Amino acid sequence: MVCRIAELQYKEVIDISDGTRYGFVEDVELDTEHGSIESIVVSGRARCFGLLGREPGQVFPWSSIRRFGADIILVEGKAAGHQGQLRR
Repeated sequence: MVCRIAELQYKEVIDISDGTRYGFVEDVELDTEHGSIESIVVSGRARCFGLLGREPGQVFPWSSIRRFGADIILVEGKAAGHQGQLRR
C-alpha cells in the first residue's frame, strides 16, 4: 500500500490493546538527516466545543505503529510505553 503524507490526515489512530480512539493524524515528525519518519502526531480533542482550547496532542513513535488500513492506523500505544504528550 502506498500512502502520501497528505493522506495521513484522513486516517484515525486507534490503539489495538484497548480500542482507544485517539483522533486523526495532524502531523508527522521527520528525521531529515536519515530521511525517515520518526513519529506521527495526533491533535488533542477540543474541550467544550473548542471554546476552552484543546487537550494536549499525542505523539506515537514509528515503532509503535502496527498496521495501516484504508481509514485507520493501528498503534500499540500503551504497550510501547507511550506517554501521550506532544513534544515541541
